[in-house]
Amino acid sequence: MVVGDASLDIDTLVIGAGPGGYVAAIRAAQLGQKVLIVDKSEVGGVCLNRGCIPSKALIAAAHQYESAKHADAFGVSVENVKVDFSKTQEFKNSVVKKLTGGVAGLLKGNKVEVFHGECMFISENEARCFNEHESPRYRFKHCIIATGSRPIELKAFPFGGRILSSTEALNLPEIPKSLVVIGGGYIGAELGQMFSKFGTKVTILEGMDTILNGFDPDMTKLVVKSMNKTGVEIITNAKAESAEQTDKDVTVKYQVNGETKEVTADYLLVTVGRRPNTDGDLGLDLIGIEMTDRGLIKVDHQGRTNKPNIFAIGDVVAGPALAHKASYEGKVAAEAIAGHPSVVDYKVVPAVAFVDPECASVGYTEKEAKEKGYKAKAAKFPFAGNGRALSLNNADGFVKLIFDEETQLVLGCHIAGIEASNLIAELGLAIEMGATLEDIALTIHAHPTLGEIVMETAELALGNPIHVIAPRR
Repeated sequence: MVVGDASLDIDTLVIGAGPGGYVAAIRAAQLGQKVLIVDKSEVGGVCLNRGCIPSKALIAAAHQYESAKHADAFGVSVENVKVDFSKTQEFKNSVVKKLTGGVAGLLKGNKVEVFHGECMFISENEARCFNEHESPRYRFKHCIIATGSRPIELKAFPFGGRILSSTEALNLPEIPKSLVVIGGGYIGAELGQMFSKFGTKVTILEGMDTILNGFDPDMTKLVVKSMNKTGVEIITNAKAESAEQTDKDVTVKYQVNGETKEVTADYLLVTVGRRPNTDGDLGLDLIGIEMTDRGLIKVDHQGRTNKPNIFAIGDVVAGPALAHKASYEGKVAAEAIAGHPSVVDYKVVPAVAFVDPECASVGYTEKEAKEKGYKAKAAKFPFAGNGRALSLNNADGFVKLIFDEETQLVLGCHIAGIEASNLIAELGLAIEMGATLEDIALTIHAHPTLGEIVMETAELALGNPIHVIAPRR
């Protein structure tokens, strides 16, 4: 199709086909809007193609490899356990292909028009879409900006050669013998630990005094202990200064406690955060979209910018750069455009790190709850008191509930342990619905399951635990 200067009319233009954009597009179409979604890359965005999904596929493979090596605990002998990493990558790619193909099918099934290319605003109601074949112009009533983010590139560590972003790390053709990771956040910790399980000698350089900053300190301690078992060296309060690479390795100089040191490895992975994709040729300045100093788009409680017909969601607005947050905001924006009274409420946005043991949090920490004026307390129950965890030979971890002592209202939850990423959903629902400790304790949980730990923690908080001794009051 070749279009000249005549504008094509649509109801809603969605820029970006990641987990925020494609969800917004589908929801808008369900609400009767004529929708066009534009993305210069694959549908599914970073999450499905270069982030959440491929990383979890590789992490799952690493768990399988580690489990096979230590199956003797179950009386199972596995000799000469090996990894064919090319097949591991094939598995990862097959998962990505299934999911992105599924998203493409959902867009088509909801009659969302897809344009593969870039987009630039001409005015508050018009945009030019273009690729190497065509450059149609669209007149829209509403627009949702969902252009996502990209890895932050440090000046001293430009990506290329043996200096990798998470994107390149997920596509390595072989398991490196050694790896240095700058940044111990959830991306650096997840990928670093994953490679260590495959046998890579991993060194993590973290500028703060702990990895996984923002997660409960008790959770972090368990992860550090687990990482130490696979030989991960974690150097905190470390400032990376420079890197020199050859065709075989890369040497990183860093400073810790006033002393300059260096470490050499096959590759250097830089994971120090992500930058919003708002600084390109989108034309936000041309139409006067208000931004923050960090390059984020200012929005209201429905995702609306200072231009009433233009919305923004996901990594380009304030808040954690999480796929599920973007999807949630996408639904709110689409519904707001349709005239629904939908608003964003970040009270129960869970955070998950797919490390070992898994870490998941939702709601307030005890400190945050007290700062909000609650008479907050915490109750903590160990996985070691749960039959299912013991039968899985995976009893490291705990559930920690944060609650208001006066009303017994559940305010937050922090879980470290096997399947924490799935267990946290019950607590998100509990907080969303205003549940009390008694609501959880009186809910019959199937036996034997990991979910029982949540019930047991609520009972402990109420002072009548069954499978641990109640602390003296």
